[in-house]
Amino acid sequence: MAQKPFAITSEPLSVDDVVARLRRPTAGAVTTFVGLVRGVTEGRQTLYLEYEAYPEMAERELRRIGDEIRQRWTTVEEVAIVHRIGRLQVGETIVVIAVSSPHRHELFEATHYAIDRLKEIVPIWKREVWADGSEWRSERRQPLEDEALA
Repeated sequence: MAQKPFAITSEPLSVDDVVARLRRPTAGAVTTFVGLVRGVTEGRQTLYLEYEAYPEMAERELRRIGDEIRQRWTTVEEVAIVHRIGRLQVGETIVVIAVSSPHRHELFEATHYAIDRLKEIVPIWKREVWADGSEWRSERRQPLEDEALA
């Protein structure tokens, strides 16, 4: 069974696994973005991060980002976005985004758009745990359409 191109998972992420989800033989180029847990945030030593999400809604929003990319950059063939949840140590992979096309020209812009849009609309929350404390944060900057209508 093929793995979903848009997924929330508690399993460790592999860039090769996410790229393999883009299977069209016409793809001549793939760009990737890999987000990692960094060891210092705002001058504070990071011990680990904890991510939580509402998986069904988050996957729907990841799919929406893929649709937006294909509409905006018509040469893009496929998009895969996989985000990890749970406790992640410094250096572990948080998110992998892969975008494919017959040619490279628009792929970098599309991949950049994907990570920015993910931070804007996908319901994922992180708890940053530092040597001197912790804080829950959401990187979402705007409500989802369903929430705006409520």
